[in-house]
Amino acid sequence: MIKENQRVLNQLNIFSDGILVFCAVLLAYWLRFRLFNGTTSFPFNNYLLLALCASALCLLTYAFLGLYESYRAIRFYREAARLLVGTTLDTIILSAALFVFRLTEMSRWMLVFFCIVAYLLLVCKRAFLRLLLRRYRARGYNQKHVLIVGDSQQAKDYLLKIRQDKNLGFLADGYVANEGSWSELPHLGGYNNLEVLLDERRPDEVILAMPAEDYRLTGLVISACEKTGTKLSMIPFYAAYMPSNPQVDNLDGLPMINLRRIPLDNIGNAFLKRTVDVVGSLVLIVLTSPVMLIAAVGVKLSSPGPILFKQERVGRDKKPFYMYKFRSMRVNAKEKTGWSTDVDDRKTKFGSFIRKCSIDEFPQFFNVLRGDMSLVGPRPEVPFYVEQFKEEVPRYMVKHQVRPGITGWAQVCGFRGDTSIKGRIEHDIYYIENWSLFFDLKILLMTVFKAVNREKLQ
Repeated sequence: MIKENQRVLNQLNIFSDGILVFCAVLLAYWLRFRLFNGTTSFPFNNYLLLALCASALCLLTYAFLGLYESYRAIRFYREAARLLVGTTLDTIILSAALFVFRLTEMSRWMLVFFCIVAYLLLVCKRAFLRLLLRRYRARGYNQKHVLIVGDSQQAKDYLLKIRQDKNLGFLADGYVANEGSWSELPHLGGYNNLEVLLDERRPDEVILAMPAEDYRLTGLVISACEKTGTKLSMIPFYAAYMPSNPQVDNLDGLPMINLRRIPLDNIGNAFLKRTVDVVGSLVLIVLTSPVMLIAAVGVKLSSPGPILFKQERVGRDKKPFYMYKFRSMRVNAKEKTGWSTDVDDRKTKFGSFIRKCSIDEFPQFFNVLRGDMSLVGPRPEVPFYVEQFKEEVPRYMVKHQVRPGITGWAQVCGFRGDTSIKGRIEHDIYYIENWSLFFDLKILLMTVFKAVNREKLQ
């Protein structure tokens, strides 16, 4: 029943997207030539033809972007981001097509309106559809029935997640294991009985999450699922060590899971990020130079000592570098190892002010320009704490696969100063594994927004 419902839902989704894209062209036409009194030398019938072409192009692009697959486990912001990429790309393609076919009389502004209107209509429709399905599933309808094979910790984590997020629409009917010691679900039998159970219960999906000691039976489970035509998903016992988006390499037909390949290993992504860092740091140096000049004078007058505070930090590939800040504390013996806190008697009054406004961080724009740091990334630590934390915090050293940043995902999520190192590393690793240019822009905007908010509260 689920498969039939999903097929109907996908068909309705595709059909409604096509209608909305068609309507978006007409609305864009009305905005450009009626509301804003534009003049057109092109027949309206040609815009109708453009609307049909735009509908077909958008449906094709959205299909390539995976927007018509089941999105139970896909967060709405990811779906909205894909939709934005697809709609923008289609607008560029339509503009290029008009240029190639010399249809220059068609309004380019109308295409800009089309991009905005189409995205707003489609994203609102999908948000409404998600809310509708959430209410529908909360009443017990459109549930995807799953059977869990194994009673490992990973199986328990999976059950907890699907029970906490009802919007996913997964319902676990029971579990299969040789020993029925798990009280959270009905025990349906041992592994040898799996094929019979699949024929009888016909679940929508099997979740394989066996403990390490039972992994020799993986072939038996796969064989039972293939014989009964049941979809199978696997959660390996080493899932805790895997990244969120693992990469699979192929060595002459032998698949290998790369546990630490990240988006910035791609030379194109790395070049794009570095380009943004260089351009961004140059612009920021120019814009903040008057503030830096005032800060330099203020630091010099506030207490004896140098204007800049230079401290060794550990950067990309565990290479040390010197990070620069405006000095906000009196010269003291704990500069190399002392942990800075919000309440610290080493701070000067002027130092407290520039730290409150994050002005003390401005010299790090030069670190970014030099290539020691990035605008966005995990915050770097001094060698003293790196040696300490790598023994105490799991996966701590993963952060050194990328350049450290002036701001980062951990910082905008509240992990600043004297906060949980474990929580900070979890956020840093999430950033590293899910990097994108849009993610960097989001973090930069959140940094500015939170800095303004802090000023208002204080």
